[in-house]
Amino acid sequence: MVSAYPNLLLVLVALVVLHSRLIRVSSAAGNEEMKPGTIGAIIDGRTRVGKEVKVAMEMAMDDFFNQTQQKLTLLVKNSHGEPVHAANAAQHLIKKRHVEAILGPQSWEETSTVAEVGSRHGIPVLSLSDSSPSWSTKRWPNLIQAAPSTANQMKAVADIVQSWGWWRVNVIYEDSDSFSAGITPHLLEALKEVDAQISNLVAIPSLADSSFLSGQLENLKNDQCRVFVVHASLPVSEVVFAKAKEMKMIQKGYVWITTDSTASLAHSLSVTATAAMQGVLGIQAYYPQTSEDFQNFYRRFQEKFRSKYPDERNYEPSFFAVRAYDLTRTLSFTFTLTTNFTTTKTLLQKIAETQWSGLGGRVQFQERISPPVDVFRIINVIGKSYNELGFWTEGQDRGFSEAIDVGAVYNKSMENALGQVFWPGSPKSAPRGWEFPTYLRIGVPNNSMTRTFVSIDCDPSKEKCKFSGFSVKVFELTMSLMKPKVPYKFIPFNNNYTELVENVHLKKFDAAVGDIAITAGRYELAEFSHSHTETGLVMVVANQPQSKRAWLFMKPFTMTMWALTFAINVYNGFVIWMIEKNYSSELKGSALNQIGSLLWLAFATLFSPHGELRSNLSKMATLVWLFVALILTQSYTASLASMLTVQKLEPKVADIETLKSSNAKVGCSRKAFVCSYLNTAIGFKPENIQRLPDMESAADALRNGKIEALFLEAPVSKLFLAKYCKSFTTAGPTYKIGGYGFAFPRGSPLLPYIDEALLKAFESSDFMGLENGLTASEKCVEDGQESDDNDDKASLSAGSFCVLFALTGGTSTTALLIYAFRRREPIRMVSMRESKRVGEVLSLLLLHMKNIKNSRRKVCDSETPRNNPPEIQVSDPEQKFRASI
Repeated sequence: MVSAYPNLLLVLVALVVLHSRLIRVSSAAGNEEMKPGTIGAIIDGRTRVGKEVKVAMEMAMDDFFNQTQQKLTLLVKNSHGEPVHAANAAQHLIKKRHVEAILGPQSWEETSTVAEVGSRHGIPVLSLSDSSPSWSTKRWPNLIQAAPSTANQMKAVADIVQSWGWWRVNVIYEDSDSFSAGITPHLLEALKEVDAQISNLVAIPSLADSSFLSGQLENLKNDQCRVFVVHASLPVSEVVFAKAKEMKMIQKGYVWITTDSTASLAHSLSVTATAAMQGVLGIQAYYPQTSEDFQNFYRRFQEKFRSKYPDERNYEPSFFAVRAYDLTRTLSFTFTLTTNFTTTKTLLQKIAETQWSGLGGRVQFQERISPPVDVFRIINVIGKSYNELGFWTEGQDRGFSEAIDVGAVYNKSMENALGQVFWPGSPKSAPRGWEFPTYLRIGVPNNSMTRTFVSIDCDPSKEKCKFSGFSVKVFELTMSLMKPKVPYKFIPFNNNYTELVENVHLKKFDAAVGDIAITAGRYELAEFSHSHTETGLVMVVANQPQSKRAWLFMKPFTMTMWALTFAINVYNGFVIWMIEKNYSSELKGSALNQIGSLLWLAFATLFSPHGELRSNLSKMATLVWLFVALILTQSYTASLASMLTVQKLEPKVADIETLKSSNAKVGCSRKAFVCSYLNTAIGFKPENIQRLPDMESAADALRNGKIEALFLEAPVSKLFLAKYCKSFTTAGPTYKIGGYGFAFPRGSPLLPYIDEALLKAFESSDFMGLENGLTASEKCVEDGQESDDNDDKASLSAGSFCVLFALTGGTSTTALLIYAFRRREPIRMVSMRESKRVGEVLSLLLLHMKNIKNSRRKVCDSETPRNNPPEIQVSDPEQKFRASI
């Protein structure tokens, strides 16, 4: 509602108003009764608001006299809208006419000058400006901000914008402090709250000529945004709408919204102005109009206003008239309360005894500031007048409703809460809020470090340019998949990338396409599409030969392969030793001697057996093992020779800390943000950072030692390493920075469509073809080399020889089992009697190997073969087994 002014107004107004009167009373000792005072008023008599305010004030003074029979004098001065005139009027009212309070004026420019004059003379000033800043009452203690601020009506504007899914608006405001104060910060904050923003902010002078206005509107018309908010006085608004209609900007597809300064005077619009505003939405400050007092005021106001201003089209009172009437009555009653008093305490008691509810609600101030209006009526200009669509209310139930009764239902969306809106051009559905331009102006950088991403070839004679490169082709693919189709034109841009983004911000380009890195600084100027390349910043350094290769001989086999080869060698040696020890005295002797003989057989047999093998079983096992050993040795030799003949390289610089501690020079592309990142984020000194124009210069600088490391964006580093595949490599971590994206003005309505089409492009085979051709376009200018990872992959594993190991192991095991079962019958008898299973034979073999360490018995140096050896009597199976061998 309009401010509901409680008793506090009487307290605050009386304290300020009567401050000067107390001084006069103190000088008239013994005189406890004073004559009624004089009230001054300053208005702009040229405007509809000024005329309504003057009539309402005069009515309030008349009603006060009829009710109290006390005569107060009202002196009204016309400022003609000029701050200087307003200040002179205030000076005259105070010095010449001895007024004890001043009402008005309506604008902040006039209020500030009048408040300064009133403060010097101790006279209270009740401002009727709704744009007075909050600090004004602190600067001028005698100032009372009697008009509510525009904060809530800007919230209502933002909620209307959000209701229909619009996220950008053009704002046209009157170029004065009164109206600019309503835009900043109130409208900016309100739009930010609903994730919307101002696309264009246009200031219109009060006396703007036709050509200036046409130029401003033409610029807005060429923009994509079609939602307009007009915050200006009624005369300026009428001029703007008339010119907009002339330029065919109030038709299908457009949205126009006016604030209270115009909408509350919609009843006074001329026929011509109403015709120019068809479909316009307006926000009116709401005040109750159903009470008997208001109806009485309404009738009398029409009569009085008609008699004073017969040339006006409509004689209805607006919110401004109701507010002026209530303030004047309140001030009048304050004078009545303070006519007789002896002390300030008595004065306050009398104020507390009196209550006053105005036509618009109870009069109230909080810290000499009137609280904002919390209910607004939403109107829609149609035909010869306007329709009242419903209400917007601030508070816990903030939103739209068809009524403001106790049981009213509120909705956040105007579309769902209020009735059908008559839009400009009479469309059945709400406008989209933006339109595609005739064609998109696309800025393309002409100074890329590599032509792979962006390439521009211009023919000066034909004034035509050919645009190509990965980024350009991705954008073309995206636009082909976007719906609806939008024509576009590439335009070369020769300055740096940050300036290109700034030109997008300034609307000189509708977008920018190329290898444009997404950075925080650029994001403040423009919005970016999804990145079409990988992200990151990498360090590229020169290669150098590996310094540590002492263990290279181990590389041909994996560790598992080495372990398995050792195990099978020992096992085969053990089998041959077990079989041949009966035939060779060299294989007998002490435990240490036998272990040495076993190991000797294990590894000497890998190349050739030591001496002549006597048993066919050992010959069979050895033959298979020699076959496997031959394959293993040949494979090892070939793999090792390959590794020794290829030069192995490693990074010359391992990490960034080494570079920083040694004060080394580093290089970067000529893109400003990369070099800046090296300084601010990584910590390199500016004098140690060199900008390089192209990949050839960067490669030469690395080779010649002018720089120790080169920092490139991840997409460019891939191309660089693809071209110089032997000399350089990456080192250190990858730093998280944005990839390459397409830049658009902030809040661009095209961006959601671009992102959707770009995602479709990512999933297409065409994009995969572009990505595959990205690095393929760079052919290596040097011989390639194997990496250490490739060495690991080239190492021979056990899986490659599993069949051979199984063959030799199985053959040796078979020979050992046959040998065990071919021993003398008694031994077999004893073994069978003890175990009844073949597994016991192996157990006896292991037991023999364990006990042989304790044997100190001498054996013969040689032994002839025996066909039928005599049976040896033994006391236990182990002794029999030992005797048999």
